[in-house]
Amino acid sequence: MMNVTWKWMRKGIPTAFFIIVFFLFSSCSMALNSLEDETRVFDDAGLFTRKEIDNFQSQIASMKKEMNMDVLIVTASDTNGKSAKQYAEDYYINGSYGVGSDYRGVLFLIDMDNREMYILPVGKMNRFLTDQRWNAILDSSYESGSQGEYASSAQAFLDGVMKYYRAGIPGGQYNYDKETGEISIYRSIRWYEAAAAFGIALFAGGTACLTVAGQYSMKKERNRSGNYLKAYRGASQFRYFQQTDDLINKTVTHVIIPRNNGGNSGGSSGGGFSGRSTTHSSSGRTMGGGGRKF
Repeated sequence: MMNVTWKWMRKGIPTAFFIIVFFLFSSCSMALNSLEDETRVFDDAGLFTRKEIDNFQSQIASMKKEMNMDVLIVTASDTNGKSAKQYAEDYYINGSYGVGSDYRGVLFLIDMDNREMYILPVGKMNRFLTDQRWNAILDSSYESGSQGEYASSAQAFLDGVMKYYRAGIPGGQYNYDKETGEISIYRSIRWYEAAAAFGIALFAGGTACLTVAGQYSMKKERNRSGNYLKAYRGASQFRYFQQTDDLINKTVTHVIIPRNNGGNSGGSSGGGFSGRSTTHSSSGRTMGGGGRKF
């Protein structure tokens, strides 16, 4: 009996060891793949320290959880002849980044080859980062980036995105497709706005109905005399007057309204339209944003 048990143990121990090693390897592999999938800082130009990258990763994870949108920081030393715009768009598309069917998110590129910083809002992020807003973020990022403080530049980007997301979509926001000329106006009614509108309408309608019902019930006259209907009918009468309106004179006034060519047009970025997001379509994605040389 002892011999049989020992033989079984000798066969079983290697098998159990193999199973344990297999599961440990699988778990580590899954963890590494998950970590790689969640990487959102790609410092190909080597501009950040390891600590700075970890801090950015942590902040981006928190932002993604709150916004339900993707956020990327990319640096490049060689764009293979591409412009900053094309490099940023290809990076976002080829990496299949973004959340949801509209691939919503935003990418910040520090392009050391073309010496340009570029912000790429995608999908619904264009509603939050209008032309005026992403230009304001670039203002903050450029100030540090032009002095070689690239980590501060990236931090200014993250802070700006979070600031404008929490501020919400501005009133009158619309997407303008510069390729087709199509305008997509953002319309949204929150649940509390709908509830408030329903409550006000119910109150106004109820008040009007009760007022009319009270006036036509003739409670005062009913109390004075039981024969109030006869009294009202006897005193009522109908009079008809014929009235015509004749045109006596006609005056036409012409007023010249000067065209506004002032300095608030915002240039090619469209910054003069605070609610406008200039976009275009690429690979099924609505993309906007722009860049600035440094």
